[in-house]
Amino acid sequence: MSRIFWDTNLYIYLFQGSSRSSQRVAEIRDAMNQRGDQLLTSALTMGEVLAGPARGKRSDLSRQYEKAITQTSVLIPFDLEAARVFADIRTDRAIKPPDAIQLACASVAKSDMFITNDDRLSRKKIPGIHFIVPLERAFL
Repeated sequence: MSRIFWDTNLYIYLFQGSSRSSQRVAEIRDAMNQRGDQLLTSALTMGEVLAGPARGKRSDLSRQYEKAITQTSVLIPFDLEAARVFADIRTDRAIKPPDAIQLACASVAKSDMFITNDDRLSRKKIPGIHFIVPLERAFL
């Protein structure tokens, strides 16, 4: 079993449904389920995913997304330990604060893999994360 951390964009692709990226994320999730991998994400992901339905005043969709994420994923909080890692990551000014929060949460969760659609992040080395990979190069 591996601990796989998903960046926000993977959930958005999965929920919105019909693009090539959506299909790719669904394939990855199926492979993870078959292997018994653990899906991780952060509380920030939940907030970012819920922002769209909130803008559209779609509380039904917010509840649906929240239920889907909480039933399938372990939510990693941005706590004091993550804040300390965040501070170290932010010494690299090329990493934006939301990305640094995600990476910090993945780091404290001791993630085997961090999957994102941001290829820039795949070139970063973050203690506590074995591999950072862009969606198109993620395993199946």
